Amino acid sequence: MEDTSFDTPPGLGNPHLQTILGRTLRLRLDASYSRSRLDTPDGDFIDVDVWGAVGKPRGVCLLLHGLEGSAASGYMIATAGALTARGLIAASLNFRSCSGEPNRTIQSYHSGRTDDIVTALSWLAEGFPDLPRVAVGFSLGGNALINHLGRAGAGAGLAAAAAISVPYDLAASAAEMERGLGRAYATHFLRSLRRKARHKRRLFPGEMPPTIERARSIREFDDRYTAPFHGFRDATDYYARCSAGGYVDAVETPTLLIQSRDDPLVPSGSIPAQAIRANRRLELRLTDRGGHVGFVHRRAPPGAHGWLEAGVAEYLASTL
Repeated sequence: MEDTSFDTPPGLGNPHLQTILGRTLRLRLDASYSRSRLDTPDGDFIDVDVWGAVGKPRGVCLLLHGLEGSAASGYMIATAGALTARGLIAASLNFRSCSGEPNRTIQSYHSGRTDDIVTALSWLAEGFPDLPRVAVGFSLGGNALINHLGRAGAGAGLAAAAAISVPYDLAASAAEMERGLGRAYATHFLRSLRRKARHKRRLFPGEMPPTIERARSIREFDDRYTAPFHGFRDATDYYARCSAGGYVDAVETPTLLIQSRDDPLVPSGSIPAQAIRANRRLELRLTDRGGHVGFVHRRAPPGAHGWLEAGVAEYLASTL
Protein backbone atom coordinates (compact mmCIF):
# COMPACT_ATOMS: atom_id res chain seq x y z
CA MET A 1 0.00 0.00 0.00
CA GLU A 2 1.03 3.59 -0.43
CA ASP A 3 2.33 4.98 2.87
CA THR A 4 1.76 8.71 3.27
CA SER A 5 2.64 8.82 6.98
CA PHE A 6 6.33 9.35 6.24
CA ASP A 7 7.30 13.00 5.73
CA THR A 8 10.84 14.27 5.21
CA PRO A 9 12.19 17.32 7.07
CA PRO A 10 12.53 20.51 4.99
CA GLY A 11 15.59 20.32 2.76
CA LEU A 12 16.25 16.65 3.56
CA GLY A 13 14.20 14.97 0.86
CA ASN A 14 17.21 14.00 -1.25
CA PRO A 15 17.59 10.19 -1.20
CA HIS A 16 21.36 10.36 -0.64
CA LEU A 17 20.93 12.73 2.31
CA GLN A 18 18.27 10.43 3.71
CA THR A 19 20.56 7.42 3.32
CA ILE A 20 23.54 9.12 4.97
CA LEU A 21 21.61 10.83 7.76
CA GLY A 22 19.73 7.63 8.47
CA ARG A 23 23.06 6.19 9.58
CA THR A 24 24.51 9.20 11.38
CA LEU A 25 21.42 10.26 13.33
CA ARG A 26 20.32 6.86 14.57
CA LEU A 27 20.14 6.48 18.34
CA ARG A 28 23.07 4.75 19.99
CA LEU A 29 21.67 2.44 22.63
CA ASP A 30 23.46 2.89 25.97
CA ALA A 31 22.23 -0.32 27.56
CA SER A 32 24.77 -3.12 27.79
CA TYR A 33 24.47 -6.27 25.75
CA SER A 34 25.77 -9.79 26.10
CA ARG A 35 27.58 -11.53 23.25
CA SER A 36 27.29 -15.22 22.54
CA ARG A 37 29.40 -17.14 20.06
CA LEU A 38 27.63 -19.91 18.21
CA ASP A 39 29.54 -22.67 16.45
CA THR A 40 28.26 -23.51 12.98
CA PRO A 41 28.07 -27.02 11.48
CA ASP A 42 30.88 -26.23 9.01
CA GLY A 43 33.39 -25.37 11.73
CA ASP A 44 32.92 -21.61 11.66
CA PHE A 45 31.14 -19.29 14.11
CA ILE A 46 28.64 -16.44 14.32
CA ASP A 47 28.34 -13.86 17.11
CA VAL A 48 24.96 -12.77 18.46
CA ASP A 49 24.56 -9.64 20.62
CA VAL A 50 21.55 -9.73 22.96
CA TRP A 51 19.80 -6.79 24.63
CA GLY A 52 17.30 -7.55 27.40
CA ALA A 53 13.69 -6.40 27.22
CA VAL A 54 12.32 -3.60 29.37
CA GLY A 55 10.03 -5.35 31.84
CA LYS A 56 8.73 -8.87 31.35
CA PRO A 57 9.77 -10.21 27.93
CA ARG A 58 6.94 -10.68 25.44
CA GLY A 59 9.05 -12.19 22.69
CA VAL A 60 12.49 -12.26 21.11
CA CYS A 61 13.52 -10.63 17.84
CA LEU A 62 16.44 -11.62 15.59
CA LEU A 63 17.94 -8.61 13.77
CA LEU A 64 19.90 -8.98 10.51
CA HIS A 65 22.14 -6.19 9.22
CA GLY A 66 23.04 -5.08 5.72
CA LEU A 67 26.15 -5.42 3.54
CA GLU A 68 29.30 -4.86 5.63
CA GLY A 69 27.23 -3.72 8.59
CA SER A 70 27.12 -5.31 12.03
CA ALA A 71 25.13 -5.41 15.25
CA ALA A 72 26.77 -2.06 16.02
CA SER A 73 25.27 -0.32 12.96
CA GLY A 74 23.10 2.64 13.95
CA TYR A 75 19.90 1.25 12.42
CA MET A 76 20.45 -2.05 14.25
CA ILE A 77 21.02 -0.41 17.62
CA ALA A 78 18.14 2.04 17.20
CA THR A 79 15.76 -0.76 16.26
CA ALA A 80 16.99 -2.89 19.15
CA GLY A 81 16.20 0.04 21.44
CA ALA A 82 12.69 0.40 20.05
CA LEU A 83 12.09 -3.33 20.39
CA THR A 84 13.34 -3.62 23.96
CA ALA A 85 11.18 -0.62 24.93
CA ARG A 86 8.18 -2.65 23.75
CA GLY A 87 9.11 -5.70 25.78
CA LEU A 88 11.02 -7.72 23.20
CA ILE A 89 14.48 -9.18 23.67
CA ALA A 90 16.65 -8.01 20.76
CA ALA A 91 19.20 -10.49 19.40
CA SER A 92 21.41 -8.99 16.69
CA LEU A 93 23.21 -11.47 14.46
CA ASN A 94 26.64 -10.44 13.20
CA PHE A 95 27.13 -12.16 9.87
CA ARG A 96 30.40 -14.00 9.37
CA SER A 97 33.43 -11.68 9.56
CA CYS A 98 31.26 -8.74 10.70
CA SER A 99 31.65 -8.89 14.50
CA GLY A 100 35.18 -7.47 14.55
CA GLU A 101 36.91 -10.83 14.20
CA PRO A 102 37.59 -12.69 10.92
CA ASN A 103 35.69 -15.91 10.43
CA ARG A 104 37.51 -19.23 10.16
CA THR A 105 36.51 -20.61 6.77
CA ILE A 106 37.13 -19.43 3.24
CA GLN A 107 33.41 -18.72 2.86
CA SER A 108 31.63 -15.70 4.28
CA TYR A 109 28.04 -14.39 4.19
CA HIS A 110 25.95 -13.35 1.21
CA SER A 111 22.47 -12.15 0.25
CA GLY A 112 20.96 -15.61 0.08
CA ARG A 113 22.78 -17.43 2.86
CA THR A 114 20.21 -18.68 5.34
CA ASP A 115 21.93 -21.47 7.28
CA ASP A 116 23.36 -19.02 9.82
CA ILE A 117 19.90 -17.50 10.27
CA VAL A 118 18.56 -20.99 11.01
CA THR A 119 21.41 -21.58 13.50
CA ALA A 120 20.62 -18.33 15.31
CA LEU A 121 16.87 -19.02 15.39
CA SER A 122 17.47 -22.53 16.76
CA TRP A 123 19.70 -21.06 19.47
CA LEU A 124 16.99 -18.54 20.40
CA ALA A 125 14.38 -21.31 20.52
CA GLU A 126 16.55 -23.25 22.95
CA GLY A 127 17.41 -20.23 25.07
CA PHE A 128 13.92 -18.71 25.18
CA PRO A 129 11.60 -21.70 24.70
CA ASP A 130 8.50 -19.95 26.05
CA LEU A 131 8.79 -16.79 23.95
CA PRO A 132 7.53 -16.30 20.40
CA ARG A 133 10.19 -15.37 17.85
CA VAL A 134 10.13 -12.60 15.25
CA ALA A 135 12.81 -11.16 12.95
CA VAL A 136 13.75 -8.01 11.08
CA GLY A 137 16.27 -7.65 8.27
CA PHE A 138 17.79 -4.56 6.66
CA SER A 139 18.93 -4.41 3.04
CA LEU A 140 21.06 -7.54 2.42
CA GLY A 141 19.78 -8.92 5.74
CA GLY A 142 16.22 -8.34 4.57
CA ASN A 143 16.96 -10.16 1.33
CA ALA A 144 18.39 -13.10 3.25
CA LEU A 145 15.40 -13.08 5.61
CA ILE A 146 12.93 -13.27 2.70
CA ASN A 147 15.02 -16.10 1.24
CA HIS A 148 14.61 -17.95 4.54
CA LEU A 149 10.88 -17.23 4.79
CA GLY A 150 10.23 -18.31 1.21
CA ARG A 151 12.33 -21.45 1.34
CA ALA A 152 11.03 -22.59 4.73
CA GLY A 153 7.37 -21.66 4.19
CA ALA A 154 5.29 -22.63 7.22
CA GLY A 155 8.42 -24.00 8.90
CA ALA A 156 10.24 -20.66 9.10
CA GLY A 157 9.97 -20.67 12.91
CA LEU A 158 8.76 -17.07 13.19
CA ALA A 159 5.51 -15.50 14.35
CA ALA A 160 6.16 -12.40 12.22
CA ALA A 161 8.91 -10.58 10.36
CA ALA A 162 9.86 -7.26 8.81
CA ALA A 163 12.25 -6.43 5.95
CA ILE A 164 13.52 -2.96 5.11
CA SER A 165 15.03 -1.55 1.89
CA VAL A 166 15.35 -4.98 0.32
CA PRO A 167 17.24 -5.39 -3.00
CA TYR A 168 14.58 -7.61 -4.55
CA ASP A 169 16.58 -7.89 -7.78
CA LEU A 170 20.26 -8.25 -6.91
CA ALA A 171 21.40 -7.78 -10.50
CA ALA A 172 19.48 -4.51 -10.79
CA SER A 173 20.95 -3.22 -7.53
CA ALA A 174 24.48 -4.23 -8.55
CA ALA A 175 23.99 -2.37 -11.83
CA GLU A 176 22.70 0.68 -9.96
CA MET A 177 26.02 0.83 -8.11
CA GLU A 178 27.93 0.99 -11.38
CA ARG A 179 26.58 4.35 -12.49
CA GLY A 180 26.27 7.88 -11.15
CA LEU A 181 26.43 8.35 -7.41
CA GLY A 182 25.84 4.64 -7.01
CA ARG A 183 29.57 4.21 -7.60
CA ALA A 184 30.26 6.04 -4.31
CA TYR A 185 28.29 3.40 -2.40
CA ALA A 186 30.11 0.62 -4.25
CA THR A 187 33.46 2.19 -3.38
CA HIS A 188 32.47 2.29 0.29
CA PHE A 189 31.44 -1.38 0.33
CA LEU A 190 34.37 -2.57 -1.79
CA ARG A 191 36.92 -0.96 0.50
CA SER A 192 35.80 -3.23 3.33
CA LEU A 193 35.18 -6.30 1.16
CA ARG A 194 38.63 -6.13 -0.45
CA ARG A 195 40.28 -5.73 2.95
CA LYS A 196 38.61 -8.91 4.16
CA ALA A 197 39.57 -10.68 0.94
CA ARG A 198 43.24 -9.81 1.51
CA HIS A 199 43.05 -11.32 4.98
CA LYS A 200 41.44 -14.49 3.65
CA ARG A 201 44.12 -14.84 0.98
CA ARG A 202 46.73 -14.83 3.74
CA LEU A 203 44.78 -17.51 5.61
CA PHE A 204 44.20 -19.63 2.50
CA PRO A 205 47.28 -19.12 0.29
CA GLY A 206 46.89 -20.54 -3.18
CA GLU A 207 43.12 -20.86 -2.89
CA MET A 208 42.06 -17.24 -3.41
CA PRO A 209 43.33 -15.41 -6.50
CA PRO A 210 44.61 -11.84 -6.05
CA THR A 211 42.14 -10.68 -8.72
CA ILE A 212 39.46 -10.64 -6.01
CA GLU A 213 41.19 -7.72 -4.33
CA ARG A 214 41.21 -5.78 -7.60
CA ALA A 215 37.45 -6.00 -8.17
CA ARG A 216 36.19 -2.62 -9.37
CA SER A 217 32.48 -3.21 -8.87
CA ILE A 218 30.14 -5.24 -6.68
CA ARG A 219 29.37 -7.50 -9.63
CA GLU A 220 33.08 -8.15 -10.21
CA PHE A 221 33.55 -8.99 -6.54
CA ASP A 222 30.57 -11.35 -6.64
CA ASP A 223 31.90 -12.92 -9.86
CA ARG A 224 35.35 -13.48 -8.40
CA TYR A 225 34.55 -14.38 -4.79
CA THR A 226 30.91 -14.64 -3.70
CA ALA A 227 29.79 -16.92 -6.52
CA PRO A 228 32.67 -19.40 -6.90
CA PHE A 229 33.30 -19.81 -3.18
CA HIS A 230 29.63 -20.26 -2.27
CA GLY A 231 28.42 -22.73 -4.86
CA PHE A 232 27.24 -20.49 -7.69
CA ARG A 233 28.34 -20.57 -11.32
CA ASP A 234 28.91 -16.82 -11.51
CA ALA A 235 27.38 -13.55 -10.31
CA THR A 236 24.46 -13.92 -12.72
CA ASP A 237 23.62 -17.33 -11.26
CA TYR A 238 24.02 -16.01 -7.71
CA TYR A 239 21.74 -13.05 -8.35
CA ALA A 240 19.10 -15.20 -10.04
CA ARG A 241 18.99 -17.78 -7.26
CA CYS A 242 19.16 -15.43 -4.28
CA SER A 243 17.12 -12.33 -5.21
CA ALA A 244 14.28 -11.87 -2.72
CA GLY A 245 11.82 -11.14 -5.51
CA GLY A 246 11.79 -14.82 -6.38
CA TYR A 247 10.57 -15.79 -2.90
CA VAL A 248 7.85 -13.32 -1.95
CA ASP A 249 5.03 -15.51 -3.26
CA ALA A 250 6.14 -18.42 -1.03
CA VAL A 251 6.29 -16.48 2.26
CA GLU A 252 3.77 -17.80 4.78
CA THR A 253 4.84 -15.66 7.76
CA PRO A 254 3.09 -12.31 8.37
CA THR A 255 5.70 -9.85 7.16
CA LEU A 256 5.98 -6.07 6.97
CA LEU A 257 7.93 -4.72 3.99
CA ILE A 258 9.08 -1.09 4.04
CA GLN A 259 10.51 0.33 0.83
CA SER A 260 11.13 3.75 -0.71
CA ARG A 261 10.73 4.58 -4.39
CA ASP A 262 13.78 6.85 -4.30
CA ASP A 263 16.12 4.24 -2.80
CA PRO A 264 19.50 4.92 -4.46
CA LEU A 265 20.48 1.24 -4.28
CA VAL A 266 17.15 -0.36 -5.21
CA PRO A 267 15.58 0.79 -8.50
CA SER A 268 11.86 1.33 -7.97
CA GLY A 269 11.07 -0.84 -10.98
CA SER A 270 12.75 -3.82 -9.31
CA ILE A 271 10.28 -3.85 -6.40
CA PRO A 272 7.77 -6.67 -7.15
CA ALA A 273 4.82 -4.71 -5.77
CA GLN A 274 2.20 -6.76 -7.62
CA ALA A 275 3.57 -10.09 -6.38
CA ILE A 276 3.85 -8.73 -2.85
CA ARG A 277 0.27 -7.49 -2.85
CA ALA A 278 -0.92 -10.86 -4.16
CA ASN A 279 0.39 -12.55 -1.01
CA ARG A 280 -2.05 -11.83 1.83
CA ARG A 281 0.71 -12.54 4.39
CA LEU A 282 2.69 -9.52 3.24
CA GLU A 283 2.09 -5.86 4.06
CA LEU A 284 3.93 -3.39 1.81
CA ARG A 285 4.52 0.17 2.99
CA LEU A 286 5.85 1.99 -0.04
CA THR A 287 6.96 5.59 0.42
CA ASP A 288 7.94 8.18 -2.18
CA ARG A 289 11.01 9.24 -0.21
CA GLY A 290 13.29 7.80 2.43
CA GLY A 291 16.45 6.66 0.68
CA HIS A 292 18.11 3.37 1.64
CA VAL A 293 17.44 2.47 5.29
CA GLY A 294 17.10 6.22 5.82
CA PHE A 295 13.56 7.36 6.59
CA VAL A 296 14.56 10.43 8.61
CA HIS A 297 11.12 11.78 9.52
CA ARG A 298 10.06 15.41 9.91
CA ARG A 299 8.67 14.88 13.43
CA ALA A 300 11.33 12.51 14.74
CA PRO A 301 14.09 14.47 16.54
CA PRO A 302 17.67 13.18 16.15
CA GLY A 303 18.40 10.46 18.68
CA ALA A 304 14.77 9.46 19.20
CA HIS A 305 13.19 6.25 18.01
CA GLY A 306 12.35 7.37 14.52
CA TRP A 307 9.58 6.56 12.07
CA LEU A 308 11.28 3.42 10.78
CA GLU A 309 12.31 1.67 13.99
CA ALA A 310 9.13 2.69 15.82
CA GLY A 311 6.99 1.34 12.96
CA VAL A 312 8.89 -1.94 12.86
CA ALA A 313 8.70 -2.39 16.65
CA GLU A 314 4.99 -1.57 16.68
CA TYR A 315 4.22 -4.06 13.92
CA LEU A 316 6.22 -6.91 15.47
CA ALA A 317 4.96 -6.26 18.99
CA SER A 318 1.36 -6.17 17.77
CA THR A 319 1.69 -9.72 16.41
CA LEU A 320 2.50 -11.00 19.90
